Amino acid sequence: MKTLSTTLALTLLAASTAQAHVTITADGDQRCITSDGVPDHETGPWRAGATVEPQDHRFCMDATPELTDTITQRVRISGITLTGIPLRPGTAEYYDPTSERGYSRDPSSGWNVEGIGGLIMDAQNAHVDGDGMYHYHGIPSAVTGALDSTLFGYAADGFEIHYAGDQAQSSWQLRSGERASGPGGAHDGTYEQDYEFVAGSGTLDECNGTMLDGQYVYFATDTYPFFPRCFKGTVSSDFIGGRGDRPPRGGDG
Repeated sequence: MKTLSTTLALTLLAASTAQAHVTITADGDQRCITSDGVPDHETGPWRAGATVEPQDHRFCMDATPELTDTITQRVRISGITLTGIPLRPGTAEYYDPTSERGYSRDPSSGWNVEGIGGLIMDAQNAHVDGDGMYHYHGIPSAVTGALDSTLFGYAADGFEIHYAGDQAQSSWQLRSGERASGPGGAHDGTYEQDYEFVAGSGTLDECNGTMLDGQYVYFATDTYPFFPRCFKGTVSSDFIGGRGDRPPRGGDG
C-alpha cells in the first residue's frame, strides 16, 4: 500500500500519464486535462451494444483552489483521473415500481439508484453512457494499482483527489434496519438514501475530504461515496450540467 505523500508540491512531470492521448497543462490559475476518454485497461462487458467510444474531453478547473463558505452539491461529473477518465459516482435513475427495469428517470420516489450496487459495472467499477462515454462509479484497481504516488486526479473545483486505500476512511455509513418507504427491504446500498453521514465515524468529512499537509484534498475511498459528491471550492462549469448517467446503447449500465 502506498503511503500518503508528505508534500503536495506537484509538477506536471509527476502528474504525467503513460497514455499518449492524455494531456495535463497548467496555465496561470487554470489546470486543464484533455483526453479521448479511452482507458488503457480492459473494459466491459455490459449489455449488448454498450461500447466505449472515443470522446473529446477537455476539463479545466482551478489550479489554485480555495475553500469557500458554501458547499456545492451534486454535479454531473465529480472529477477526472490523471489518466483522463471522468468520475461520475451518481446516477439519474430512481426506484420506479411501474418500470420493467425497476427504475426510471422519474425522481418522485425519492430513492436514487446508486451506481455501485444498483447498476451493471465492469471489473473497474465503470460503464458507458448513451454516448459511449466511459466513466468510473467506484475505485478502478487498474488505475490505483499503477499510481506512483497517492494523487489520483482532480475534483470539479480543482482540489486534488488522492487514493490511499484504508488509510483514508469515509464517514458515510449504511443505515441500519429496513427502508420505511419506496422499495422497502434492508438498507443494502442499492440506493443513495441507504447511506447516512456519521461525523467522526471515519477520517473524512461529508465531501470525502480532509486537510493534508496544510492543504484541503479529497479522497477516493473503497466504500461509499467512493469519490467526492459535494464540493467546498468553486466548481468549474466544465463539470456541471448534462443529464447525468444515461443508459448506454442496447440497455442500461
